[in-house]
Amino acid sequence: MKIFVKVKPNSKEESIKKLSETNFEICVKEPPSKGKANVAVIKALANRFGVPLSSVNIIIGHTSRQKIVEIK
Repeated sequence: MKIFVKVKPNSKEESIKKLSETNFEICVKEPPSKGKANVAVIKALANRFGVPLSSVNIIIGHTSRQKIVEIK
């Protein structure tokens, strides 16, 4: 399954908001430097969908707030 994610780094609270069937908005506390926010996004999505971390991959948008993520 592929989903579209808009990431908001440096947020006060961590949250996942489902905008539509394939669009999500994720707020993470980590800064966007050195991939910390990407790791937080992967952990949040793994918890949300109940899959291991290795099943969540960022396909497009490693350095962007708009990402396409594949969940196996």
